[in-house]
Formats: sequence, structure tokens, C-alpha cells
Amino acid sequence: MNDPTAIYPGTFDPVTYGHIDVVRRAAAMFPRVTVLVARNPTKAPLFSAEERMAMVRGVFRSQRRVSVDCFDGLLVEYARAHNATVLVRGLRAVSDFEYEFQMALTNRKLARSIDTVFLVPDEKYTYLNSSIVREVARLGGDVSGFVPPAVRRRLQARVNKKGDRT
Repeated sequence: MNDPTAIYPGTFDPVTYGHIDVVRRAAAMFPRVTVLVARNPTKAPLFSAEERMAMVRGVFRSQRRVSVDCFDGLLVEYARAHNATVLVRGLRAVSDFEYEFQMALTNRKLARSIDTVFLVPDEKYTYLNSSIVREVARLGGDVSGFVPPAVRRRLQARVNKKGDRT
């Protein structure tokens, strides 16, 4: 396999230090990593896809091997269209494994040429997810240990703008 492109898909609403850790690990393994922001019609994200992409781009602006894109279809179709051969998924805890394993097998059934690689973030991020970060921010808590400063500012501005902390 020559120069495989890895795709790290997710909602990234918002991008957290755990996501960032997984991207950095993937970038150490693969020559190109695309952080793929999902437009999922079943979710109601706090930030638009464009805003989420901008936050991720801001985090990785100095990493030329990391790119950011957006999609709203079958992940394997995006991967095929962009000649990607690897899907990266982060595993924080055993509870993530069953769902991620099921998705990996489904993707393999849909596209045999695309493999899934599971990466475990640093243990200090194993509890962290975007839902927790949004909830802490909504309730007025300090999220500076969960997200980069620029993301924190956007998150605080958004929850303050909504004015609803319930």
C-alpha cells in the first residue's frame, strides 16, 4: 500500500483534546490524515458543519499532513472517492468497542479494500467526549482542560448567545 490516506470521521461538536490526540497519533502512522466532519441529519449539533470544520482547521493549521473535509453520506463512498484505504476510530473505553466493532465490520462488508484502525487516546482523555464538553459549557463550567483556547471561546460564545443553561 503506497502512501495510504487515513480518514478520521466524526461529528467534532466541538473538537476536543481527545480528538486532537487521536489525529496526532494517526498522523504519526500515516502520511495523510483527513479529519472528516460529519453532517448527520439525526443529530442536532451545536455548531454548523462549517463552524466545526473551521475549529478543526484552526487546531491543525500548522500540520500540513492533516486536512479537513465534510461529508453527509456513506463513509466508505467518501473513502473510495478520495482513494483512502484506512478509517481511524478512537476507542476511549470498552463501552465504545461494541459499536465501533459493529461499524468496522459493516464498513468492511461494504468496502473490503478499506480497513479500520482503532487508536486509543492518552489515558487522560479517556473520559472525554463532545457531549460532556457541551454540557459543562452549558452549565457554566470551565472547559479549558477539554478543548483548545480558540474552541473554548467559540463554545462559550455559543452557549452564552443561546442564553439557555438548562
